[in-house]
This record gives sequence, C-alpha cells and structure tokens, in this order.
Amino acid sequence: QVQLVESGGGLVQAGGSLRLSCAASGSIFRINAMGWYRQAPGKQRELVATATSGGSTNYADSVKGRFTISRDSAKNTVHLQMNSLKPEDTAVYYCNAEATILAGPAYRNLEVWGQGTLVTVSS
Repeated sequence: QVQLVESGGGLVQAGGSLRLSCAASGSIFRINAMGWYRQAPGKQRELVATATSGGSTNYADSVKGRFTISRDSAKNTVHLQMNSLKPEDTAVYYCNAEATILAGPAYRNLEVWGQGTLVTVSS
C-alpha cells in the first residue's frame, strides 16, 4: 500500500559527499515522519536521522554536523545529504516512513521500510 524507493548510494572516498533520496508512493493519506537508518556488517540497524511532518529533525550523535536531512512533504520525499564521510559510515542505508493510510472506512498507521542502498566509504 505504501512503497519507498531509495537512490543515491555508491562508493566514495573518505571526506567526500553523497546524497540519498527516498520517494514514497501508494495509497497515502499522510506521511507523519520519514527518516534514514543504517546497518553495517555485523551490527544492528541504527537511526541516522529523522524528520517529522512538523519540521522537527533528530540526528545520531555520530553524524551531527556532517549529515543533513530534508523533506519535501508535498512530494513525499526525503533526502539525506552526507558530507565529510568516514569509513565508519559504510553501511546499507534504509529509508523509513511512518504513514497514515485510508483502509476501508478507517485510517490506519503503518511503518514502511525501503529496500536499502549501499554506501561504501573508502579510506
């Protein structure tokens, strides 16, 4: 009912930049929040950054000052600008959305994940 499509991953040298994008589509009544998580090999998935419909943002301490999340609510998209990348930023990055859909006569909240995009930072 809601799909997320990510783009923008790739290989970059340490100190470089990448921009990730994610677009939500489907039977969406409202996107309440969108964000990015990442999972490095052998590690648990962790929050990178989130942005609510009210404009609030939240960042992991490890990316503060280097990454910037932005949303286009009208287009149901979210972007993650990643600067000053480090080898430890290497991971699969997943887009996440908390959405409200109209399911029959009622509204329903659900959480959706993208398929992931690989970011590799070489030293």
